[in-house]
Amino acid sequence: MAQFISALTLVVDDYDKAIAFYVDVLGFSLIEDTVLSAEKRWVVVQPDFPESQHAASLLLAKADGEEQRASIGNQTGGRVAFFLRTNDFHKDYQTLKEKGVCFLEEPRAEPYGHVVVFADPFGNKWDLLEHI
Repeated sequence: MAQFISALTLVVDDYDKAIAFYVDVLGFSLIEDTVLSAEKRWVVVQPDFPESQHAASLLLAKADGEEQRASIGNQTGGRVAFFLRTNDFHKDYQTLKEKGVCFLEEPRAEPYGHVVVFADPFGNKWDLLEHI
């Protein structure tokens, strides 16, 4: 049996704000943006990386109700939630910094590679990393 994770849900407060960040700032591809109702859309973004046909996509889901709004930016209890792999860490770090991405630390070297933590506009923590 061949299986893979195709998408993960990321709860956001605004579809267009999320698309602007993930597509315009991080450079993801907008895979789908379908209006389902006056308040709900099916919005899928995916990193634009050579092997991305096997990468998990993000389903950007607008929070519905107080319980979901309370989880925005804290879906993993304050831990890094997502890991954005790059093949040119220093270039991508500089580009994202110039685009105003909020980095929470300075880049560092770990046994597994170069890494730096950043936050998306919703407060979710991400690792930008390059395996060495």
